[in-house]
This record gives sequence, C-alpha cells and structure tokens, in this order.
Amino acid sequence: MNRDTALPVSATSAGRLLAEQRARFAALDRLLPVPQPPPDGHVVTTATADGARVAGTLVRLSWPVGTLPRLWSAAEVAELHPLLGAVGGDGMDALLATARERLTGLAPLGEDSACVLTWPSRDVAASRALLDHGMVPLSVIAVRIARAMDRRPPAEGLTVRLAGPADLPGCVRLALAELAYSAHVGGGRLRPNAEGLKQASLRDRFDRGDPVWVAERDGELLGMAECGWTDSHPGTWAGSRLQPGRWGYVNCAFVSPGAREQGVGRALLAATHRGLQGADVVGSYLYFNPANPLSSVFWPRQAYRPLWTIWEVRPAAALR
Repeated sequence: MNRDTALPVSATSAGRLLAEQRARFAALDRLLPVPQPPPDGHVVTTATADGARVAGTLVRLSWPVGTLPRLWSAAEVAELHPLLGAVGGDGMDALLATARERLTGLAPLGEDSACVLTWPSRDVAASRALLDHGMVPLSVIAVRIARAMDRRPPAEGLTVRLAGPADLPGCVRLALAELAYSAHVGGGRLRPNAEGLKQASLRDRFDRGDPVWVAERDGELLGMAECGWTDSHPGTWAGSRLQPGRWGYVNCAFVSPGAREQGVGRALLAATHRGLQGADVVGSYLYFNPANPLSSVFWPRQAYRPLWTIWEVRPAAALR
C-alpha cells in the first residue's frame, strides 16, 4: 500500500471539532469507540450555509497489482475522514461538496478507483447527505457482544470442525465461490489472480494457526468460516473502529448454494462463536454487504448489528 505525502490537519479548529464529534458519537451509539484525530492527509475545510465550520482529510491509497486487497477494493482509493464536530447532515453535505473539488488534486483517479468514507451506521442525518452525493452503503462493520452460546447440535450427518492444511483445496473452492457472489452484491472484484491470492491467504492463515471452521457432510465441505482475533487499542486501526479489548473476527463465512436453508450456516457460526469467545473477549465483529439478500437476514439472526457503514462511490470521479 502506498500513501501520498501528507499535510497535517490544522490544530486551530481540530481540537474543538474533535471534542464535539466525540460527544456526538457517544450520544449516537454506546458501542462506538472514542473518535481519534483524523490521519494526516490533504486537508479539506468548509462551512455550512449557517456558517458552521467542518473539516476532514483526504488520504490517497494505492493497491499494487497482485495484492490481496484488490479483491475487495478499487486499485486507487481516495479515503475521506470527516471531522464534523456537532454538525450532522448539513456538515457532511458541505464537506462532500468541497471534497469533490479537491479530488482532482490527488493525482489522476481512473476507472478502477473509488472514494470511500466510513461513518457511524446510526447517523441517519449524515446518511441522507451521503446518498445525495452519489455514495452507496456498500459494506458495514457489524458487532456481536459476547453472549450465551447456541448449544443446539448440528443437523443429522453434519460435522463442524477446525480445518487444516489438508483442507486447503476445498477451502479455496469455497473462498472463490464467496468472492464470485460478493462481486454481485458488494465490493468484491474477480481479479485474474484471485485463486492464487486466496490460496496464499488461506495457507498463511493455517501456518499462523488462525482458526478456520468448516461444515462437512459425507466428506464434502459445505461451508467455511475464516476467523481470528483482533486487539483494539487507542492509536491503532482497530481502536478507531472497536471499543478497547480483544475481539473475535469472522473474516469470511460462506455456505455452498446447494446446502443453504439446511441449518449449515447456523451450526457453522455456533461452533465459530464458541471457539472465538473467551473470558477476555469483548465480542466479535465482521463485514457484510447490506445489498446481499442472504447476509442482511442471516447476520442479524446471529445477533450482529451494524456499527459502522462503509460508503463508496466508484469511480471516484462519480462523487457528486
């Protein structure tokens, strides 16, 4: 990943805006972490029609050919980090209008590009402004606070177990099927080297000892959940998205089309949550696509609820 040269956010108004944004986020959703200062980037400042000042930074990200993030991201990304203070929808509207003008200063952004913004899911006032500027709620970070486990046994003939290196071919097949489906309903990209990237990623996961659970019947892998743990601390990426503590992470979960509506996904995630939850684990989190007609029903049933929404417009020049 390459970042362009950064310009620091002006300290003059940033402190006040950050304090106001912290108070606003705390009122919006008790599970949001305390907002941190935006990262260094190209500074954007503007004002609403009522004269309220807002700010933000635009950060340019570039994913080289052959890297794993290109399977879910555009190659070139302009990432906007708003600092709206106490102002909601009007502040977001003004900031997006000014950011659109500034995008041209980030060097050329072609067809394989995106403008991306992550914002609290419960801020519906800001959502209206984001929609009006052509952004789409492409993904959400959803959380599940540690709770009583589902102890129901799997359906007859179904086994849920931890996978190992010998399961790599079957896991790659499921991962590629998930990517193909995601490409229809979310940000997934079917790049030419997708199989090699997925194979390398899963092999690394096995080598690290990260848990991968699979659901199996008669020797056939029907579903898979790639998982791990994340420690959230202030000053880290996780600390900007999750409250402090240790969190389980469900990276990718998928059930083969022919095995759906048979309790496979429920059994797979029940085993996953039992494996991820410990005395020191706050809860678990994952990404899902709101436009996915399966995920948008399944994950709430597993007690996940949106915390952050990732808004995106592709290409970046399509921002209105």
